[in-house]
Amino acid sequence: MLPGCNLKEPLLASSVAITAGSRTLVHALTLAVRRGEFIAVLGRNGCGKSLTLHALAGLNPVADGQVLLDGENIARMPRRRVARRLGLLLQDREESLSLSALESALIGRHPHLRFWQREGAQDLSIAQAALHKVGLGDCSRRSVNTLSGGEQRRAAMASLLTQQPQIYLLDEPTNHLDPHHQLHILHTFRELCRQGASVVATLHDPTLAERFADRALLLYGDGRYQLGPVAEVLTPEELSALYLTPIEAVGVAPRRAFIAA
Repeated sequence: MLPGCNLKEPLLASSVAITAGSRTLVHALTLAVRRGEFIAVLGRNGCGKSLTLHALAGLNPVADGQVLLDGENIARMPRRRVARRLGLLLQDREESLSLSALESALIGRHPHLRFWQREGAQDLSIAQAALHKVGLGDCSRRSVNTLSGGEQRRAAMASLLTQQPQIYLLDEPTNHLDPHHQLHILHTFRELCRQGASVVATLHDPTLAERFADRALLLYGDGRYQLGPVAEVLTPEELSALYLTPIEAVGVAPRRAFIAA
């Protein structure tokens, strides 16, 4: 652990630059992810939201700066050790094998098992509990390939919950979900924050971001970013500039709805 590491901020991006080809999407990002905090990442398509999550997860090398996990440079850490602390929900996950929902969820236990070790009763119990959390308790024996798009999305989240990290990086967790399941899933991760976990999630809906997040990170795609409490950052003026379209707020915070005017 590096000297001066603050365990209240287990994940830290320090002056990080995110690039795509010759374009600098995010310049000098400094972001300290705190324990118990939910951060929403918003921006237009192609602004670097997914690439930023991948950089925070240590999957993509950063053009500049560094990402620290528990005070260590994440790029130099063994991936198995990273996976015990940090989990990433990809924007889309495809199963190449014909797995049941339960078998798919059990993949999340791999970072906690020794090489060639089989899952035990405790691992099975954790996976079943995760399926129930995402509303798939009755689908444990069904092949993932027979599930709907929304059910497959929740199956991927069950695998992440089975992994039991303390830091959750979620790339569009509400993708393919109906309004009921969008709220249920975000409530689930908000509850994990109350238990001390940290969540960073890319979202397309600023209404949901204001309702569930503590802070918002706005990415403009040209290097600029803005970070702050949702009450200060999620305003019609800022969102209109972010999305390059007029945005109006209806209602009163924290239950406002943001709509394109």
